[in-house]
Amino acid sequence: MSASKMLVLSILMVLVTIGLMSVFIVKQTELALRLQLGQVVAKDYEPGLHFKFPLIQNVRKFDRRVQTLDARPEQFLTSEKKNLIVDSYIKWRIVDVETYFTSTSGSDLMAGQRLSEIIADGLRSEFGKRSIQDVVSGDRSEIMDIITEEADSRAQKFGISIVDVRIKRIELPTEVRSSVHRRMEAERERVAKQLRSQGEAEGTRIRAKADRESTEIIATAKRNAEIVRGEGDAKAAETYATAYTKNSEFYALYRSLNAYKETFNNQGDVMLIKPDSEFFNYFKSTQGATVAE
Repeated sequence: MSASKMLVLSILMVLVTIGLMSVFIVKQTELALRLQLGQVVAKDYEPGLHFKFPLIQNVRKFDRRVQTLDARPEQFLTSEKKNLIVDSYIKWRIVDVETYFTSTSGSDLMAGQRLSEIIADGLRSEFGKRSIQDVVSGDRSEIMDIITEEADSRAQKFGISIVDVRIKRIELPTEVRSSVHRRMEAERERVAKQLRSQGEAEGTRIRAKADRESTEIIATAKRNAEIVRGEGDAKAAETYATAYTKNSEFYALYRSLNAYKETFNNQGDVMLIKPDSEFFNYFKSTQGATVAE
């Protein structure tokens, strides 16, 4: 191969290399900055193919998707001056790529450190206002919403938006855990005793009311029974009187027969009575007392 052909081939290879160095591709999931001698000269690139000056310019790319930072567990004091070990994580993303680059030098490690400090400050502030019971058993989502809002406001200066902050686990130090458990058990026992006492008082009140109502119902029933019985006796007396006035002899016979029936109902009954007693008048004659006389 001649020297001229070698020269042409070399020039073509240099041109191709320069051409390749002059283009770059930005993906849908990326944010890009074009730098010249370390200074930002262009940003906000749309996804696709773009150009730059080779050798004097370079491109830095960053992930534009939501990222997760698993914060290191730390201890925080509650309003009761009790330590809690809190393990949390942060959801964040880059919203201003130039600010992010200038404030963190484009380092995800430095960004994570800044975010961890912001979240730790928020947790320390909110936990310091609340008791252990509020933090563990209270509305934890409310605490997280407050921390997320405050952290997002502070993270804006780094070109970062805080999407969410969540607590994975809250633990008590070993030396505190036992005393807290005993206190919680005592509180639960106190509440249980109070509820049992209220239940017993309510049960006594209900039983007393039921007894009173039962007594009133029985008294009313007895009164009504006496009224009905009295009305029946009066009606019976009236009937007897009417029957007696119509036929006194038949009435006397009827009464005597009923007396005989009641008296001799049992074969083992024994009566000691004079034979000439009026009780046996109708045994002697169907005319009763008239014949006996």
